[in-house]
Amino acid sequence: MFSFLIIGIVAGWLAGRFMQGSGYGLIGDLVVGVVGSFIGGFLFSIVGVNSEGMIGRIIMATIGAIALLFVIRLF
Repeated sequence: MFSFLIIGIVAGWLAGRFMQGSGYGLIGDLVVGVVGSFIGGFLFSIVGVNSEGMIGRIIMATIGAIALLFVIRLF
């Protein structure tokens, strides 16, 4: 459970930096990262890629969070 929160915070923060945003604060980054991890898991399963270990999960969640931020910023 604790690692899930850490992955969400890190992924949300990385996605905010990658998308040239100022971030959404600790709670906002956590929400973006957690939702992004679900989106990343879905996208990775479509492509057929499996993430292994903590670094792999962070990468997967960050890619999902970037996709989420991209869609949010379209509106």
